[in-house]
Amino acid sequence: MMLVHPLEYSATTHPGLKRGNNEDCFLSAPNADLWVVADGMGGHEAGEVASAIVRETFENFVQKGIPFSLTEAIQQSHESILSSAENGIGARGMGSTVVALLNQNQHYQVAWVGDSRAYLWTPDEYGGELTRLTTDHSYVQMLYASGVISAADVETHPDKNIITQCLGMQELSHVKVDVALGQWQKHQWILLCSDGLTDELSDSSIATILEHCPNTLTAVDQLLHEALTSGGRDNITLQIIESPVINEVTGNRFWQWIPAITSNRKMDAVIFLGAITALLGLLINTLI
Repeated sequence: MMLVHPLEYSATTHPGLKRGNNEDCFLSAPNADLWVVADGMGGHEAGEVASAIVRETFENFVQKGIPFSLTEAIQQSHESILSSAENGIGARGMGSTVVALLNQNQHYQVAWVGDSRAYLWTPDEYGGELTRLTTDHSYVQMLYASGVISAADVETHPDKNIITQCLGMQELSHVKVDVALGQWQKHQWILLCSDGLTDELSDSSIATILEHCPNTLTAVDQLLHEALTSGGRDNITLQIIESPVINEVTGNRFWQWIPAITSNRKMDAVIFLGAITALLGLLINTLI
């Protein structure tokens, strides 16, 4: 039998080694089963403003406490960036990419605009498989899709960082939000990241690092370290979220009966079992 438990995750952001400011930001909202990475653009201050607007827009949806779709929140982010620029907040022409994960029990939804990415990591007996869940909204991806260039040319093309749409793009009244749906399997991880990571590390390099990491905290640290070692030319942001699906074992059933008394599960068990033992002692003495 399978059980579903709250998602565990690790996250980090770093300005990189070549830039004095960080235009990336992220949102981790496990209570709402939501994780977001936004990569701002538009120069110093403007990029930070655009990505912060994305995060704040998602936070506002979470605070309302009602169900919402990723597409709805992303479209609202786009409109908010445009209206903010018109009102003198940030600067005209500022924008942001976004990639977001919304967990739904044993299922998940990923939505994105731009070239921030989501990957699914599935470990197996041979090491594991890394699957890209997103497709970049970029000029180079468009060339590849039309057959003009090969897959090998995509990562080295001089125009690889030109994106075809982003939040805040003034030419667009609405952005085209792409969505990927999936069902969690045991031990899987989902990686959300800005292009500061994927510009430095190939998919195969990312897979090799994940294969040798025992947990998401180590994986986040190692990916960031390798991206910085490889150049760190851009801001780097990443989050890794663990599958909620686990096998039910006897121990899991035991812990379901232990009430939350303190912040320490073992201490809770000692207190609970002590109380049960004392109660049984009283009952026995009464009967005697």
